Amino acid sequence: MTTLPSSRRHFLLSSAGLTCLADLHRSFAAPVRTEPETATSSAALPALAPPDKQPQNLQIPQKPTKQLGWAIVGLGELALGEVLPAFGECELSKPVALVSGHPDKARRVADFYGIERNAIYNYDNYDRLADDPRVDVIYIILPNSMHAEYTIRGLKAGKHVLCEKPMATSPDEARQMIAASKEAQRHLMIAYRLHYEPFNQRAMEICKSGALGKIRTFASTNGQNVKAPNIRLSARLGGGPLGDVGVYSINAARYTLGEEPVEVFAVAQQPKDDPRFREVPESVAFTLRYPSGALAHCDCGFGMTESRFYEVHGTEGTLRMQPAFSYRGLRLHVRDSEAKGGTDESRELLLEPKNHFSQEMDHFSQVVMNNETCRTPGEMGLADMVIIEALERSLKTNAPVRLDG
Repeated sequence: MTTLPSSRRHFLLSSAGLTCLADLHRSFAAPVRTEPETATSSAALPALAPPDKQPQNLQIPQKPTKQLGWAIVGLGELALGEVLPAFGECELSKPVALVSGHPDKARRVADFYGIERNAIYNYDNYDRLADDPRVDVIYIILPNSMHAEYTIRGLKAGKHVLCEKPMATSPDEARQMIAASKEAQRHLMIAYRLHYEPFNQRAMEICKSGALGKIRTFASTNGQNVKAPNIRLSARLGGGPLGDVGVYSINAARYTLGEEPVEVFAVAQQPKDDPRFREVPESVAFTLRYPSGALAHCDCGFGMTESRFYEVHGTEGTLRMQPAFSYRGLRLHVRDSEAKGGTDESRELLLEPKNHFSQEMDHFSQVVMNNETCRTPGEMGLADMVIIEALERSLKTNAPVRLDG
């Protein structure tokens, strides 16, 4: 191998040397042919970068021209933790007023949500909502024992009312609420939020379609461990597991079976060694019998680890929702029978979750705007109260109780 002299090597590695080599290469290169651009030239290829101007068909979200104003009555855990934050996902509903017995808390909440200070009410001047044009709808989120009174007063004030479940503490109260709604010509809806979210809606569709065959049994548990003090543990405030969490199972049995029970039977456990349950039962187990012969086996309680599920067993398949009644994280599984090619493996139906409360509130706003019929009217709440009252009679008599058709 020949070694270049030092001076020559330095010249070739220098910038001037590199330039000369490049010139030498070009001098021996073939001349470039220039031809007119053809259809396959780069000028005819689609642009890779987006245009400076936005496409004319680009869909930009538009704020609805009309939103109904809502007054939230009661600023407890549910209102502060779930309902008020859900307005951020609403399209047709906005919070404009608060009703609370705690003025300091109400002022802080109002400031946070941009609610005017003169839209804060208490339980004494509650009826003045009649003179507030900002308020279209009242949402009752109070202890069960206060539902009937404040629903009726709200309806008399000329406002539409969404009332939390259970609707009341007795069927008679529920009937009075419905009568007040009709007299005031205002809508009354009960807050059965699961009717407005996609997982339970799909379960309703599957059961109604007959995909499970003839439904034979429904099974459900809804329980949690309640710490004192809590309104759920007070008999005076309408507490107890049957109305508070048992109503979920009662209502789910209705919307999966599509029937009303003809007979009920219940047993309760009220331990003497736990002071939390000196006024209400710790747990209640109950059976509902339906005209088709289907049976619902349910239990609810305030002294157990959280468990919220239901199963629907038919002649051709099984449906399971677990968790079923929680605010989020619901999961739905379906399994076909062997006759339909099913195995022990169930398949999970993956759906896009939605905020239960925003869906529920916007549905009611739409009902009010268009004078439509709501999915969960006062009559549904009354039907559940009739079942709950029959179950309470069964607890007292330790015997089955027939329901009128």
